[in-house]
Amino acid sequence: MDRVLSVSKENKRIVITNRKMVEGTLLHQLQKISRFHPYAIILRETDLPDVEYEALAQETLRLCMQENIHCFLHSRIDIALKIGCRNIHLPLSLFKKMAFADEKQPGKETMRSSFEQISVSCHSMEDMQIAVKGGATQVVLGTIFATESKKGVTGRGLNFLRKICDACPLPVYAIGGITPENLASVCNAGAAGGCMMSGFMKLK
Repeated sequence: MDRVLSVSKENKRIVITNRKMVEGTLLHQLQKISRFHPYAIILRETDLPDVEYEALAQETLRLCMQENIHCFLHSRIDIALKIGCRNIHLPLSLFKKMAFADEKQPGKETMRSSFEQISVSCHSMEDMQIAVKGGATQVVLGTIFATESKKGVTGRGLNFLRKICDACPLPVYAIGGITPENLASVCNAGAAGGCMMSGFMKLK
């Protein structure tokens, strides 16, 4: 697992959490990971009730602030606003509801004024263009390579990644089967870095 830590600092790594892969507690695992200073941690844990997610998010945000790591909450906009987390990661469907809200609704302006970074999951050129138009600050693009977490989903490959990166004015982070062995090739295709789950969650 040390290969997770030995890639160039120029190739930014984003940690996607999955507590079900961790031996012990997720917070303890994040403490181990934080020593190696990934670019960011996206606290996924989509199945957690809000009360439990909020408690975990507070601890994760505190840890990230101590270690100068960007902390993104996943989808939980209200919790992010409540605890003062300035970065949010959104699936495209939720992003569109917020970014393209009717002018009478406060969603769009609240999102832009409340968050320094807005990360959006994309899977196509059209998705990326929507993210850019709606005010996203970065794109998480997948699925690049086949991965165990999405069995049966074929990876789109480096040519797909390169095409999106060439057209996108925002940093693009690849997701799906990203490993220390292929991260350099992902970045050579134009990505700012890659998102990894299992390598970090199983880090000893």
